[in-house]
Amino acid sequence: MDFAALMSKEISKAKSPEKSSGKETDKSSTQPTKKYMRRGDVEAARVEAYKQEQERLAREREERIANKRKLEEEEADRKREREDKKRRLAEESKARREEEELAKERERRRRLGLPDLPEDKPEDVPEEEDIEEDELIEKLRAMDAPARLFGEDYKARLRRYRRLVQRADIPKQKITDGPIPTTLEPVSGAQMIIPAKIPKDQENRLFLFRQLGSYFNMVLSEWELALAKRDVTVRQSFQGKQAYNAMIQSRENMTPLFRLFEKSDLEDGLLEPIVEIVHKAQQRRYVDANDAYLRVSIGKAAWPIGVTMVGIHERSAREKLHQSDQQAHILSDEITRKYLQSIKRCLSFAQVRWPPEDLLQIMG
Repeated sequence: MDFAALMSKEISKAKSPEKSSGKETDKSSTQPTKKYMRRGDVEAARVEAYKQEQERLAREREERIANKRKLEEEEADRKREREDKKRRLAEESKARREEEELAKERERRRRLGLPDLPEDKPEDVPEEEDIEEDELIEKLRAMDAPARLFGEDYKARLRRYRRLVQRADIPKQKITDGPIPTTLEPVSGAQMIIPAKIPKDQENRLFLFRQLGSYFNMVLSEWELALAKRDVTVRQSFQGKQAYNAMIQSRENMTPLFRLFEKSDLEDGLLEPIVEIVHKAQQRRYVDANDAYLRVSIGKAAWPIGVTMVGIHERSAREKLHQSDQQAHILSDEITRKYLQSIKRCLSFAQVRWPPEDLLQIMG
């Protein structure tokens, strides 16, 4: 082996780490690092980092609060819209329900023969009749009415005042207490005796309607009192409840008849048999009263349902088919049928409450 080559190889190996260490020293000299730091610098750096962290947390907290406030405002707006929609729907539903109830009440009053409800038309009042706010409040207080109602504006208050004035101008008719409230003035027991015939003059005719109203109210009162005096077991039984329901139904079905009495609008074809029934019932001739009821209910005709042609040939007695005394009034309409049947029920109770002296006058 060549000694010179071997020595050069060893020398080159010895020089290479020195070069590398020199490079490292150059790098370290270009980027010097502190091995030791003062305690004050460390504390200042920690305080600065803490401040930055707190500022970051404060910004995040403000952002969360702003987002929460925005969400709350949006939710409040949605809730307000829902409440407005709900209130609007409730007002529309209430107005629709009031219209339906008013229509039903008008139909019921028309069916029972009651006077129609007055029309409330505030728009017909001219604008020049408007009243100042202070004067309107004083007038409402003078009428012992509330000056203001919750949610009421000026126009609604003015309409309410005009309705009160209209009601005050309408004369109030005294309504007597009884099973069937009526404006007919009641008569005493001695004056309640019904004549056998209908009077011709108007004054006595009006007094006859008062007599009929007082008599039927008296019978219904005695009927209700008799049912109330029954034993508890009888009242709670099926037959007892059925008897009470029959009395209630008779009282309701006779209300249209009382309305006709009040208006003096009952035709003679019905008034005559009713007078005959009551007159004979007061005399305790219940069989005769029942015969009068049968004549008014089914008539005298051979075919009470109404027959106009009984053959192909002309008969001499065909005109008798259309006579008024043979008409079946119970078939005229439903309201007439109901109050005639109620009169028959009152007649059945009357013979139990006031039994006849002649046993032959007891209805079967």
